[in-house]
Amino acid sequence: MPLHLSLNDEADELLSRDPFALLTGMLLDQQFPMERAFAGPYLLATRLGLSELDPQVLVSTTEERLLEAAKGPPAIHRYPGSMAKRVQALAEVVLSEYDGDAARIWQDAPDGKDALARLESLPGFGSAKARIFLALVGKQLGQGPPGWQEAARPYSEPGTTMSVADVTSAQTLADVRAWKKHQKQAAKAAE
Repeated sequence: MPLHLSLNDEADELLSRDPFALLTGMLLDQQFPMERAFAGPYLLATRLGLSELDPQVLVSTTEERLLEAAKGPPAIHRYPGSMAKRVQALAEVVLSEYDGDAARIWQDAPDGKDALARLESLPGFGSAKARIFLALVGKQLGQGPPGWQEAARPYSEPGTTMSVADVTSAQTLADVRAWKKHQKQAAKAAE
């Protein structure tokens, strides 16, 4: 099933077929509009002349060239310099620990708990981001290892609109934004 995270057909097609691009989109999804974060891997690949976001190429690309590709315009993130470094660090881990195949992070995991631990160990991935990503590959790609639902809670719950794991259209993106806005308002009111 094709993903609809960036709301850009070409970017979504790349995310749907390239696990490292999807992982990179998740890395970029912080302090930046979700759909723009998930368009970032496509922008990087295009600017580097790649059909896929290849970890080997990213590792061997100079910091200056990667920064140039990250800055755009449009930039892949509001902090293109620091995110370009994080993308390169992520590529290094995927290359050294998973032979360049990002999907092995979750597909080779014996269970959801192990997949979650693998994701949490990645540069730029904390507990919530790792759970959301695990829910994304489980819900939308059907690639979660046994027990992924438990490991990814609460983001794995069916019928929710809490995170990128639930975005399948422009409407569900709006629903996720509304949920997040409500959560922020509730937290502010509780202060």
